[in-house]
Amino acid sequence: MAVTITSSAFSEGGLIPLRYTCDDLNISPPLEWKSPREGESWAIICDDPDAPTGIWTHWIIFNLPPQTPSLPEHIMGREELENGALQGVNSWGAIGYRGPCPSRGMHRYFFKIYLLDTMLDLPAGSKHQELLKAMDRHLLDQGQLVGIYFRE
Repeated sequence: MAVTITSSAFSEGGLIPLRYTCDDLNISPPLEWKSPREGESWAIICDDPDAPTGIWTHWIIFNLPPQTPSLPEHIMGREELENGALQGVNSWGAIGYRGPCPSRGMHRYFFKIYLLDTMLDLPAGSKHQELLKAMDRHLLDQGQLVGIYFRE
């Protein structure tokens, strides 16, 4: 069983609208998810595996409360959200979301969601690999939504 993650802004394999990229507002898109399982927290990683330097992390957010079914667009770039969720550092070295910004060509952007059996003992500002390591052995379920963005 997998978590279903969707966005009202784009469909699976669809084009990510300009407003969610560095070419416009550069705000996070709205996301919704469902799982047949229950857990203790959610984590989301958005990354670009097509970046020339390797996987490029666009967003890390974790310790979302278990009853959270969605995120609205434009999550502010601060370490802790009102619901207690924490954000990590993206590949630009900043807290929060930074949208698609490929130098050129088409890139895929994976919005990966993880259902965990615990709240993670990890500080805000953590990096991609730190989050993956902390999630090890706590994963109950996962899903992903892939969007694309193209620049000439």
